[in-house]
Amino acid sequence: MELLSALSLGELALSFSRVPLFPVFDLSYFIVSILYLKYEPGAVELARRHPMASWLCAMLHCFGSYILADLLLGEPLIDYFSNNSSVLLASAVWYLIFFCPLDLFYKCVCFLPVKLIFVAMKEVVRVRKIAVGIHHAHHHYHHGWFVMIATGWVKGSGVALMSNFEQLLRGVWKPETNEILHMSFPTKASLYGAVLFTLQQTRWLPVSKASLIFIFTMFMVSCKVFLTATHSHSSPFDVLESYICPVLFGTALVGDHHHDNHGGAHGGSHGGSGPGSPHSAMATKSKEELSEGSRKKKTKKAD
Repeated sequence: MELLSALSLGELALSFSRVPLFPVFDLSYFIVSILYLKYEPGAVELARRHPMASWLCAMLHCFGSYILADLLLGEPLIDYFSNNSSVLLASAVWYLIFFCPLDLFYKCVCFLPVKLIFVAMKEVVRVRKIAVGIHHAHHHYHHGWFVMIATGWVKGSGVALMSNFEQLLRGVWKPETNEILHMSFPTKASLYGAVLFTLQQTRWLPVSKASLIFIFTMFMVSCKVFLTATHSHSSPFDVLESYICPVLFGTALVGDHHHDNHGGAHGGSHGGSGPGSPHSAMATKSKEELSEGSRKKKTKKAD
């Protein structure tokens, strides 16, 4: 009985890994990606005033991961744009989300039950892109573990990793929003998934690729749907990282706080003698007034 259940699970995973992504899953990926673009402040005004810039931003949201992966592997950055069907489908989604009369299309896809379906289908595409990216990198670098991890990572979260460049196209510059500094759940999950798929690709993880795709997809779909339904920006990895990171990397937050207090204490202790402090300015002013008073007294005596 256990053998039959394992066999059926393996067949299910194999069938799931062979499901074609185009057009249904890719359509969901484009819808959710461009929805996030419309959520950005000023994105609607940009589409009205500068539709070409808005279209380019939408294409980066849809195909940014392919561009970054091609950049890492030294392939033509514009190679994926030769896929006319995908580009036309993404362009149609962009037009409907931003310019559909009465925002009907936007309101339909934003309806939470419908949006959750699209979010789940987007995660299917994300995991498949990570697996394909690592397989592609392994074809060029058989023993390049870090190359495979990096390629799979940008395949899964390339849009977020190049968010600063996308912001420049919208005339916005916010370096503090760098995804490397503030990783979201999809970015972290893509990194961890890239490590798992790299171990599987190099045969250090004794599991089939189809099974790993199925298991990791179920994990990503469950987490992302729950976070979207609850409007949460937290990460399921936060609890685990709160225990592991202080052990491996030290208590960074406490260290930064201590550094700030230390700097403040230095500022307070040396504030009276610092050239730019208020006490220094008052002391200089009082010295000048005393010297001016003594000079006037000497002048009166001389008179």
